[in-house]
Amino acid sequence: MANKFRALAASEPHGKLLPFEFDPGELGPEQVEVEVDYCGVCHSDLALLDNALGVTSYPFVPGHEVVGRVVAAGPEVHGLPNAPGTNPVGRTVGVGWFSQSCMTCSQCLSGNHNLCPTVQATIIGRHGGFANRIRAHWGWVIPLPDQLDVAKAGPLFCGGVTVFNPIVQNHVLPTDRVGVIGIGGLGHLALQFLDKWGCEVYAFSSNPSKRDEVLSMGADHVINSRNTAELDSVKGKLDFLLSTVNANLDWNAMLSTLAPKGRLHFVGLVPDPIPVTAWSLIQAQKSISGTPLGSPAMTATMLDFCSRHKIAPVTENFKMSEANQAIEHLEAGKARYRLVLTNDLN
Repeated sequence: MANKFRALAASEPHGKLLPFEFDPGELGPEQVEVEVDYCGVCHSDLALLDNALGVTSYPFVPGHEVVGRVVAAGPEVHGLPNAPGTNPVGRTVGVGWFSQSCMTCSQCLSGNHNLCPTVQATIIGRHGGFANRIRAHWGWVIPLPDQLDVAKAGPLFCGGVTVFNPIVQNHVLPTDRVGVIGIGGLGHLALQFLDKWGCEVYAFSSNPSKRDEVLSMGADHVINSRNTAELDSVKGKLDFLLSTVNANLDWNAMLSTLAPKGRLHFVGLVPDPIPVTAWSLIQAQKSISGTPLGSPAMTATMLDFCSRHKIAPVTENFKMSEANQAIEHLEAGKARYRLVLTNDLN
């Protein structure tokens, strides 16, 4: 019988995280067990903690931006992504939003594991990374390049791949003019990626106090997303516009910033339907799209890109035992720009 895992769990919506132990059962034949060293705190953790999506089961253990070391592997695990045929025990790895997919459907077999109809999220129907250990299918346990700072890498497995994936999927070119709406946990990583990609980068932010910081992260221009005159100054210029915000904006005004064949792409969960007329798309062959995170292969590519170009999240650190304070800090909008918990539950 497996040893019990130690974790922090809430017993009800909006509840405090309290010490919690659970028996994970026997390690599955294709599962990997990871000893958690660090875990990021994401807005998705807050949404599920409060059951905002209606899918949370309690007791609920948040955490889906895990970095740690493999301590056990099932008998059918013969390597990890980008490390086939090697013993994974002892490897430093990360686990993100997804923990398992079927590996047999057309999406998995074509490399689009994140679009698998039965893909399993790390913190929906299972316990997450605010714990001393976590388990996942070997295909979703990604080795970290040696050059990455393990204390900062956790947010790359959610926020990082969320904004990197659409850059690749939508064939963004180094010669493109690209805008990023919202310079927070997702947006500040998008700026760094696009800057190193070679793009001319436009940051759309409603917070003027971030201007110098935003420019230092790779933006070439900073536009006030709620200022009509500033939006008009970039009308018809952008090839790609990435929205990371969870807020309603004037989306027709945002569409007007696009050049012919430009694309407005969503990775942030906008609360209301997007009111756009067909004519606003048809007349200049514009489009609207969205993507969910990325596949294991895309995540590994993103980590390699970060390693080559020295890209890392800007983080604030808390102990895991201080998770409630970290969540309050995030809820208050004070995070600059991602929060990471150092595990002290062992």
